[in-house]
Amino acid sequence: MTENLSAGDAPARRAFVAPLVSTLLTLPMALVALFYAGISPMACDSCDTEAAHAFDAGFRIAWPVFTAGLVGVLVLLVCCWALPWRVRNTARRVGLAFAAPGLVVLDTVVFTALVDWP
Repeated sequence: MTENLSAGDAPARRAFVAPLVSTLLTLPMALVALFYAGISPMACDSCDTEAAHAFDAGFRIAWPVFTAGLVGVLVLLVCCWALPWRVRNTARRVGLAFAAPGLVVLDTVVFTALVDWP
């Protein structure tokens, strides 16, 4: 019995490459960004009271935004792995795979911009 598959429904060969490369790039980038954001309160250890309050106010906003961004990165990675491995989904899979490390960079830039550094 032969299956009549349209071109878009055919299984995609090497569909795992884009998600794999993205995962191998994104996870270390996200860990470095998390480390950077996690130790950033130490930047204001020797601040006077006024600078410390300004830093704390910015950090209280920036940290939840940063963690939500990392959750978004995880969602992108899961989506690029979870898409059905068909030819019609190749562009979506590659787009999601490229977006994940880009979102890590954007998340770090937004975090840095939101914090009032001493």
